[in-house]
Amino acid sequence: MRRRDFLAAGLAASALAGPGPARAAPIVRRLDPRLDAVIDVGARLETLHRGARWCEGLCWAPALGGLVFSDVRANRIGVLDAERRVSTLRDPANNPNGNALDAQGRLVTCEHRGRRVVRRAPDGSLTVLADSFDGKPLNAPNDVTLGPDGALWFTDPVFGIRQADEGLMAEPAQSARRVYRINPSGQLGAVTDAVGQPNGLAFAPDGRILYVSDASAALNPEAARRILAFAVGPDRRLGPARVFAELEAGVPDGLAVDANGNLYAACEDGVRLYAPDGTPLGRIATPKAAANLAFGGPDGRRLFIAAGDAILAVDLKVAAGGSRR
Repeated sequence: MRRRDFLAAGLAASALAGPGPARAAPIVRRLDPRLDAVIDVGARLETLHRGARWCEGLCWAPALGGLVFSDVRANRIGVLDAERRVSTLRDPANNPNGNALDAQGRLVTCEHRGRRVVRRAPDGSLTVLADSFDGKPLNAPNDVTLGPDGALWFTDPVFGIRQADEGLMAEPAQSARRVYRINPSGQLGAVTDAVGQPNGLAFAPDGRILYVSDASAALNPEAARRILAFAVGPDRRLGPARVFAELEAGVPDGLAVDANGNLYAACEDGVRLYAPDGTPLGRIATPKAAANLAFGGPDGRRLFIAAGDAILAVDLKVAAGGSRR
């Protein structure tokens, strides 16, 4: 077990352990009254799947059968259906991480081992969307999201070339760890190198703010462990980075935004929730470190959470936020 997994397991176990055998402790910690509009304080987590090696890349994709997820360390992409059955979509899958649907509903995946971003056609064939920048290989694309204009935005830290069970060990060829944008015509461009190790990313509902996790502390405990916010201009250029939230321990990973603009961050002690103004609303505790999350379900009000070897779910009062305008 890795140090981050061990620490997260201890934190979550303390949060979930009840005072006696007849009563379980609540999973929801309320820090601000506005949390009541998001989730019931008595909400319970459901375990939908267990037995993976490291779950990531959650993506609600009904056309593919349900919830798509990456099992990064097992080198496969699976689909979890409504009956909690798992089928294989790709195996092997180049140590996949982030997944998203493009503007046509096709699955887009970040690959650590391939050091690329690929798109899957309905017949299963793959198209490489990005594997290099400025003539050099990418680091290890991590997470991807659909932008407000149909462009795909992805992060490119070095985690996938620094962890032997999540890719192939290698030295970075890029001079920076960037956020990139693939425009609807397929052209790749760098949008910022202001994040030490960019990880999860998500847009505000109106598409005018891009949130990015800086998980630098995963490699250096003295480095950043925060969520940054960037204003997105009409020309899709980003404004200066603004610190939206900072963590006292662990690092932020996957991000999601609901229809009211609240931000959800997968962290070592569960899912942390923030109001659009950055105020912490509360936390949903998870048994193991939360790595990724996604909205889904028939009404979009179910929050799926990737936590170590398991996929969990909890029902909310608010649905996912869209980034189109």
